[in-house]
Amino acid sequence: MTTRTRPGRAVGELLRDWRRTRGLSQLDLSIEAGVSARHLSFVETGRSRPSPDLIMRLTERLDMPLAERNLVLLAGGYAPAYSSHELSDPELAPLRAALRQILDGHSPYPAVLVDRHWRLVEANPAVALFTAGAEPHLLTPPVNVLRLSLHPGGMASRISNLPEWRAHLLARLRQQAATTDDPALRDLLQELRGYPGGGDVAAPTSEGASRVVIPLRYRHGERELCFISTTTLFGTPLDVTVAGLAVEAFFPADPVTTAALHALTPAAHPR
Repeated sequence: MTTRTRPGRAVGELLRDWRRTRGLSQLDLSIEAGVSARHLSFVETGRSRPSPDLIMRLTERLDMPLAERNLVLLAGGYAPAYSSHELSDPELAPLRAALRQILDGHSPYPAVLVDRHWRLVEANPAVALFTAGAEPHLLTPPVNVLRLSLHPGGMASRISNLPEWRAHLLARLRQQAATTDDPALRDLLQELRGYPGGGDVAAPTSEGASRVVIPLRYRHGERELCFISTTTLFGTPLDVTVAGLAVEAFFPADPVTTAALHALTPAAHPR
């Protein structure tokens, strides 16, 4: 729950605060939502009660997280529009199977499934390459993959380009926290900023994969492995849990890394 959508606040106040956060005027939002600016003003000041259809249109145009859209509907006196299942629920069995197929199919390259707070949900065995040698408390569930990445007792000591990689992760988290207004993400950002390894901004290197993307350069034994990463989200989520899931997959960025990953036999991964 965000500070904007805490219980007891009127529906108009919530919509107004999210509009301001998105940097939109009443006229801008009214045009995008297909409603008059006068009516939107009445809604925000509490002089008019919005219909559930109008709330849905406004929250969609404001690109609000699904959980927050539900809370705005509740504030307006309506039932939530989006379900919120546990990943273990029977209704999500096809989704779990698809996710498992994605993770397993990515082997022998590392891939993880994370929730909206960057907590590890699933991983394939190749992720053991990154978790080997990490301090036990970082691998105690719920494992936060950003904390594991940047903590001195986690992956950080083996990341060759730590300032660059750290700045990349912090920028992603900072944008996510601002977009969602999630206090848990803001707290995580504050924590990670306190770890050593550089500032929030680092100049990119200029060789190999770094010319087009920011790579992860990771020391494994006597070798330095180089990865590029991708993020996969569900394109049409209608469930709060599903909307927060992401697959973070790592691909080899050079032939040396490709050969090394195919030669490795990873240990069991954390759950």
